[in-house]
Amino acid sequence: MTRSRRILAALAGGACVAALTGTASARPTVGIDQSAAPAAAGALPPVKHVFIINFENKGFTRTWGSTSKAPYLSKTLRAKGVLLTNYYATAHNSQPNYIAQISGQGPNRKMQTGCQIFQPFKVSGTAAPGQYVGIGCVFPATVPSLPGQLNAKGLRWKGYMEDMGTSCRRPALGAADDTQHAEVGDQYAVRHNPFVYFRAITDSPSCANRVVDLSRLTTDLKSASTTPNYVYITPNLCNDGHDAPCVDGRPGGLAQVDAWMKIWVPRILNSPAFKQDGALIITADESDSPNVDSSACCGEGPAPNAALPGITGLGGGHIGALVISRFVKPGSTAPADYNHYSLLASTEDLFGLPYLGYAAQAGLPRFGRDVWNGAW
Repeated sequence: MTRSRRILAALAGGACVAALTGTASARPTVGIDQSAAPAAAGALPPVKHVFIINFENKGFTRTWGSTSKAPYLSKTLRAKGVLLTNYYATAHNSQPNYIAQISGQGPNRKMQTGCQIFQPFKVSGTAAPGQYVGIGCVFPATVPSLPGQLNAKGLRWKGYMEDMGTSCRRPALGAADDTQHAEVGDQYAVRHNPFVYFRAITDSPSCANRVVDLSRLTTDLKSASTTPNYVYITPNLCNDGHDAPCVDGRPGGLAQVDAWMKIWVPRILNSPAFKQDGALIITADESDSPNVDSSACCGEGPAPNAALPGITGLGGGHIGALVISRFVKPGSTAPADYNHYSLLASTEDLFGLPYLGYAAQAGLPRFGRDVWNGAW
């Protein structure tokens, strides 16, 4: 079935049900586990430090194909890990993909336009699985997130945002987001920092110590005891490949992603925490644009707040992801379907946490022995 026919079928035949359950399928899910039960004991490696890096707006072929303009990422690093060849984003545009990775919440039209205004999310109800119905960008303190789960379990987390400068930096509630465009010396983008969209995080004094500038990472990596269990890294608008050319004259795009990776990824891979029990996941937030690729996987369909999570389709496109760890086989491939909700669920599996939002969707594929395919 073509993508357009899949969209029409989902809207005409299953929109009402899917709006509450999120079970309309954009791609076949044959062969995946149809339960939302946690991974069985012994099915997961003893990963205690998870590192996540997102770059921006690149489809699978552009990033991982033979003509990729990021040879360090697509060849050198790819040889060190397992490539998830059917990994998908969950929305267009960027902002809701970051939100999905740490909360399992689906998009709404304000999020899909990048939250130009730092507008509070007005909750009008709830829907399964774990969705808050409403519109807006900044979730009230009642909406849970992965950082809250980690706090409750006594695990440490930090978000490292390049060019953020002041810790926990964000606009005032109701104000325009003045980071939508890069400036020389300040290429931080609030919309690529999911943590500041949760009042449970920003209203806490600990936000100043948990959502920090990327420059803090080098010191934190010096020992396993100072490295958070969950490390979430966002490069600036040039180094994440979003801008091309960049406001400061650099080329941007995948070439800039590659240059940034050459600096920061070795620091992670050589850190005591990573060597001990770490896993690094590198992926894009979404594919190139809503008009190019709004494909989806894993049962994603119309959501309570967005009939088309991908604006013109049911997802954020085919992007791929790379997992590097001593618990994976270097140079291997995992062809199963995954998406950003799968990443959240798989992270929760590693830390023994319950699933949030669409991470709890029945049938959602989660990383298993296909990904954790090394000796452990």
